[in-house]
Amino acid sequence: MKFVRYEVNGRSPQIGLVVDNELIDLSGVAPSMQAIITLSDEGMAMIAQHANSSQRLPLEDVKLLAPLLPRRNIMCLGKNYADHAREMQMANAEPIELPKFPVVFTKATTSVSGPYDPIPFDPLVSEDVDWEVELAVIIGKEGKNIPAEQAMEYVFGYMVLNDVTARDLQRQGKQFFKGKSLDGYCPTGPWLVTRDELPNPHELDVRCLVNGVEKQASNTRNMIFDIPFTIAYLSRGMTLLPGDIIATGTPDGVGAARTPPEFLRPGDVLTSIVEGVGELRNLVTAV
Repeated sequence: MKFVRYEVNGRSPQIGLVVDNELIDLSGVAPSMQAIITLSDEGMAMIAQHANSSQRLPLEDVKLLAPLLPRRNIMCLGKNYADHAREMQMANAEPIELPKFPVVFTKATTSVSGPYDPIPFDPLVSEDVDWEVELAVIIGKEGKNIPAEQAMEYVFGYMVLNDVTARDLQRQGKQFFKGKSLDGYCPTGPWLVTRDELPNPHELDVRCLVNGVEKQASNTRNMIFDIPFTIAYLSRGMTLLPGDIIATGTPDGVGAARTPPEFLRPGDVLTSIVEGVGELRNLVTAV
């Protein structure tokens, strides 16, 4: 199933289900995406039954919003693709060494935006705005010290995410958080795809384009730490909660590692694609 948050005719955000490029309103069944995530099997069966008997809207008649408003910071993996780890180390004149354990950082909840929302560009804040397309994993149930062999049972679904980054702020602070947490620096969507729709999330093409020109192209099979290992690692001594978002890392091809470096500018269109999940299109907009 593909669940969305949307608005139509200026009304308050609602929850919907996308079927065959049409939208089925679920506002009478589930008040929030968090409620969808925590539904039992019986509840999901009720959603399916509701979908069979409900009126549908053309998808183009609604505005899609960020599918999920996170309850706490987004958990992100850095350097989780070998080629990306190498390109960043070369760009920073560092020794070439792949991480032995996941490199974990977070993005603030206020960075989250929708699949077609603008990416703000304020030169007084940052002029080195970079792209990082990623597969995002949504946790479906609470768990702590989760064994890797059981980890996929804790996944509710997936969405596309771009870990937009202010590289100059990242360099200034010598850490990740500030440069990755500016408002609008985490476009997500276009929907939340349930786990059963993607039986093998480790065999998905991941692509990023700027103004139609491909900048990143890889496959999730190239992740250093796969989803079960990542969930097991993050949950070690730390409770994961339903609705938690885990960004699984970006492949090589980011702007900061190019020669010369390339960064986003107002008017650029950033397209983020994960096979089987969906596509984001975000216009970089001067503020």
